[in-house]
Amino acid sequence: MDNDDKLTSKLLACGAIAGPFYILVGVAQILTRDGFDVRRHALSLLSNGRFGWIQIGNFLVSGILVLLGAAGMRRWLHFGKGGTWGPILTGIYGVGLIGAGIFSADPGNGFPPGTPVVANGISTSGLLHFVFGGIGFYALIAACFVFARRFAAGQRWAWTVYSVFTGVFFFLAFAAIASGSKSSVTILTFYAAVAWAWGWHAALSATLLRESPNGA
Repeated sequence: MDNDDKLTSKLLACGAIAGPFYILVGVAQILTRDGFDVRRHALSLLSNGRFGWIQIGNFLVSGILVLLGAAGMRRWLHFGKGGTWGPILTGIYGVGLIGAGIFSADPGNGFPPGTPVVANGISTSGLLHFVFGGIGFYALIAACFVFARRFAAGQRWAWTVYSVFTGVFFFLAFAAIASGSKSSVTILTFYAAVAWAWGWHAALSATLLRESPNGA
């Protein structure tokens, strides 16, 4: 096995651990940060307050892992269907995460404790957080359909359905939250969609890793 194959496998492994890392760090904060309520608060709000650096780091590290994983996808899939746009779109998602870490969301809806429930406008950082997040989310949604097309061409129907469902579910959940809805159902559904999408990304990366020349 040559060094190029080993590098590809290492890069894909980075992609496979990105989702579990993001979710574990997020859940740990949800359970321990005073005043945080998943029924009312988006995870991005955790970037504020005394321990905001944890969520900022979560965005940055996860984004870097996604970018590394996308590089591995490109190296392994570059001759096949979806081998160009699948990795590119996945990489854009990684850039979106990094941007969301660099530019923090504004405090709001009572978090951190003492923050007014009604926000007084939006800062430049808050605006850029939403811009990077939106670009990243739409890129991930598009990647779902690119990979669905690849799997359909190979008659891998379970993966085709999984990818299409992930793209549709995440798109609808993101559209609902982007509409400005404060409903707890909308917020919790978006949490579920994010977790599901991360699961799809991790499973995809792990599958490509197993199928790569140096895979398990």
